[in-house]
Amino acid sequence: MQKEYNLSQIDEIATAILTQSKHKIIAFHGEMGVGKTTLIKVLAKQLGVNELTSSPTFSIVNEYHTTNDVLYHFDCYRMEDEVEAYDIGIEDYLYSDAWCFIEWPERIQNLLPEEITEVNIKKINEQLRSIHLKN
Repeated sequence: MQKEYNLSQIDEIATAILTQSKHKIIAFHGEMGVGKTTLIKVLAKQLGVNELTSSPTFSIVNEYHTTNDVLYHFDCYRMEDEVEAYDIGIEDYLYSDAWCFIEWPERIQNLLPEEITEVNIKKINEQLRSIHLKN
């Protein structure tokens, strides 16, 4: 999937990601402020998360309960190295068969399973983004 979208279309984009993703581990790539966390909040809501979602910047991982599953939202931006990921038990999360949404996945690239969905978001201008989904 390759599309351009604005904030008013984010629900459609989230639906397309959930429909087209072949994997429950989704890695979100994009520069700071491009809208990764905003998109993940909409994805969580569509999966049935009723609680308030926020960026796990300082906690590194937040856990949410969906309608019939668990969602782990990671923000790896503050990780210095992959040892920190091991310290939080990243392997347990990644191989739990739960949804795993990972911001800044390049910080733990060597730890990610081969079978993941990659989402790349780029800022075109203040209102417009492009998204590319790769399974």
